[in-house]
Amino acid sequence: MHEWALAESIVMATLEEARKEKIKSITQVIVYIGELQQIEKEIFLFALRELSKSQKPPIKKDAFILKTEKSILLCKNCGENWKYSDMKKKLNETESESIHFIPEVVFVHTRCPKCGSPDFEITKGRGVVLSSIKGVQ
Repeated sequence: MHEWALAESIVMATLEEARKEKIKSITQVIVYIGELQQIEKEIFLFALRELSKSQKPPIKKDAFILKTEKSILLCKNCGENWKYSDMKKKLNETESESIHFIPEVVFVHTRCPKCGSPDFEITKGRGVVLSSIKGVQ
């Protein structure tokens, strides 16, 4: 499950940043998850909590706050913007599962809803972002 690998990266980055800022105890960590990443949030949150146990500096059990960033796609041909959530319901289970594990597969299964072009870019809502860390110094 890629949720565990992503959680490990977030915990390590959180600890590294907290050490740089001389934070003695981490009380809040805000993480944005791109909609296109399609992470199982319960598994991801569980992994974050498990991996943050017994760390230095300590991370409060309920420190992690997960927020979803909607994915926006931009057609390079006609300039149309559209949301991944609008086209997600048109995907079958296999296509959706493929995108879950490799988000770039969206380029295989998606076309611009206005002109039908396969030439687009993901402008928002891709990946996992460690947004902010709060703690006691």
